[in-house]
Amino acid sequence: MPKNKGKGGKNRRRGKNENERDKRELVFKEDGQEYAQVTRMLGNGRLEALCFDGSKRLCHIRGKLRKKVWINQGDIILLGLREYQDAKADVIMKYNTEEARQLKTYGELPEHAKINETGMFGEGEDDEGVMFDDFADDRDMDSDDADVSNTYTYWL
Repeated sequence: MPKNKGKGGKNRRRGKNENERDKRELVFKEDGQEYAQVTRMLGNGRLEALCFDGSKRLCHIRGKLRKKVWINQGDIILLGLREYQDAKADVIMKYNTEEARQLKTYGELPEHAKINETGMFGEGEDDEGVMFDDFADDRDMDSDDADVSNTYTYWL
């Protein structure tokens, strides 16, 4: 086996992400761009986002952001719209929570947009109509009755 003569592995070569600490200039949308909130991560560099113009779009994370900027559900992002495909867009940049609050105060984002919260823009309460019945412990029942006891009632 050859002896390691380097000063570290793959993670050292990548370096530290020191860009996040620096305060960067706030970027506003231009023609052909739209603000959106991530509703679902799909994998393979894709996500589903609800744009603040009211439409839901399938988005592709560009290569520059792919492994350097981690995008999560609920984040505010800037999309580049496609002229030839209205249902698809490309992620141009991700706003951190401070920048998203600034956009909201400048009136770029709607007032009802939720920043850094678990609930999403445009979503209602999904679990209002779900009702679970209470049952006795499985220890008190026979093994045949235990299979039947796990029933749920759904109200839609």
